[in-house]
Amino acid sequence: MFSRNAAGSLTLSVFLYPMARELGWSRTLIAGGSSIGGLISIFGSPISGWAVDRIGSKWVLVIGILILGASTFCLGIVTNIQSFYLFYGIARFLFIGPIPIAASVVVSRWFIRVRGRAMGVLFLCQSSGMALIPYLSALSIQGVGWRETWMFVGIGVWLIALLPVLLFIVQTPENIGLHPDAREDVGEDSSPDEMSRSVYTGEVDWSLRDAIRTMPLWIFAITTGVMFLIQSGTNVHQVAYFIDKDISASWAALAVSLSGVTAGLSSVLWGWLIDRFPSRWVFCSVALVMAGSIGVFPFIAGSLGALSFSALFGISVGGILVVPPVLYAQHYGRRSLGVIRGVTEPCVAIGQAAGPVLSGGVYDLTGSYVWAFQSFALLAFISAILILCAGNRRVRI
Repeated sequence: MFSRNAAGSLTLSVFLYPMARELGWSRTLIAGGSSIGGLISIFGSPISGWAVDRIGSKWVLVIGILILGASTFCLGIVTNIQSFYLFYGIARFLFIGPIPIAASVVVSRWFIRVRGRAMGVLFLCQSSGMALIPYLSALSIQGVGWRETWMFVGIGVWLIALLPVLLFIVQTPENIGLHPDAREDVGEDSSPDEMSRSVYTGEVDWSLRDAIRTMPLWIFAITTGVMFLIQSGTNVHQVAYFIDKDISASWAALAVSLSGVTAGLSSVLWGWLIDRFPSRWVFCSVALVMAGSIGVFPFIAGSLGALSFSALFGISVGGILVVPPVLYAQHYGRRSLGVIRGVTEPCVAIGQAAGPVLSGGVYDLTGSYVWAFQSFALLAFISAILILCAGNRRVRI
């Protein structure tokens, strides 16, 4: 999940300015690479979810990491927009679909009672990559250029992620004679047999056919997609927006990295909250924080303003990373979680695809991102209302 950020929108954000300047491509044209990946994910995510349930998270992650490293490396040799769309589109598809589905599903299957906190730790690692990879890339671009930096990022994906995935991923605890979690009344002095049998049994397991007939599933899927539209539409253009506001490239890169830091730290907080409070209210809170943070973006002035508002936006990003995967698992159980996530993930893919192009289009038409940010704030507020209207999980269409 750390290495997944090789194709993250914040990473592309630090490449946007130098690539546009050297290659003569518009910001909208470059941002279109994210949209290509999103379009692939519309069709590829259901297959990814099916593969997670059938062949296991381990092999989905191994294949994903191998291809992600190769496609990112190849971005350093692109000379035309077609090759950029090919390589970045593949990398972005892996970022949106197979890697996060496989990683979050395997964590959801290992934990029930402390699932939110476990997911928070997972996305703390994801957010660490969100903070470090763009910042290190920005420094590398200033030192050796953007082409060499893409190559370094691709090699880094293999070095960091491939071996741990091969050695340490197990699909479910039952595969090695264990069960998820442990009852709170089982102590350290209990026998191994007692601890292995101690499992939280209050969870239900839905089939895909039953799950897709419930209204809350589609409300959660659509609102999650809307918030990822806002996230990608903001992140891809963030550095360029700050530079337009007369903030230096170094401070702009630091601001987006700080956004990744706060996303990571808040991931743990959001995970703790969803373990203790009703999931709909927690998800609604995420949408409201996003609405407030993106609503103040047009008023950014100076480096400190960029740091402050990016940090606030990062808190909302931490929420959309952690809360939806936990929410799906809480509502629909572990048995068919991979394929359920795969069916709902195209909404995220559409959002990830549309966001950067919408922001870029608004900029190209008006010379400013203000209308884009204000529209995003309204969409997040509407999402908060819809989440509260989701009702009980057993309400069927």
